[in-house]
Amino acid sequence: MNIPVLYEDNHLLVVEKPVNIPVQEDITKDPDLLSILKEDIKKRYQKPGNVFLALVHRLDRPVGGAMVFAKTSKAASRLSDSMRRGKFDKSYMAVVRGEPQAEQATLEHYLWKDRSKNKVYAVSPQYKQAKKAKLAYKVVDQTKQFSLLEIQLYTGRPHQIRVQLSETGCPLYGDQKYGQGLNKHGQQIALWANELSFEHPTKKDIITVHSTPPSEYPWEQFDVLDG
Repeated sequence: MNIPVLYEDNHLLVVEKPVNIPVQEDITKDPDLLSILKEDIKKRYQKPGNVFLALVHRLDRPVGGAMVFAKTSKAASRLSDSMRRGKFDKSYMAVVRGEPQAEQATLEHYLWKDRSKNKVYAVSPQYKQAKKAKLAYKVVDQTKQFSLLEIQLYTGRPHQIRVQLSETGCPLYGDQKYGQGLNKHGQQIALWANELSFEHPTKKDIITVHSTPPSEYPWEQFDVLDG
């Protein structure tokens, strides 16, 4: 599998995750991104033995786009610390059904994950094990059916963007889990990690990488994404 590399040095590997591939091995035992990248590094650099590559954040299996991995334990530790301190900026593009009530807004919900169903619910702040989720969005383009949103993620809860947008009445295109009745089986979720910006773990420079959604439906409905 050809995984596009967006940035690489001795400490970091930033790639464009393909859609519908898990980031690490799960119960399906399908090929996973972490294992594929480890094998690629082993071959490209002719490394003997095991390759160190650490997962420092996640993308849901159906979601594609920019994703960073740490090639050293020092980088893994410092990147994880940056995320805990809110110094790791993640921006997404999303196609949602309908039109949000506001052109731009900050959304805050409390989310709880039912692990037996692998589904996340918006619940009361008093709900046991509920975790605060926060994001900001702005509408950047629209068609008759869809709105294209740019999303800034402030917390990294499971299925966060999918749940929070569904709660506003504008579920993601293709999301059968949180947009039942509107989306059909086989449609691809239109959520893409389009930008990462973070401090390099050793050089202290700001690294910013971009990834453009694919030129296919429904993304190609929006002229703003051309080029």
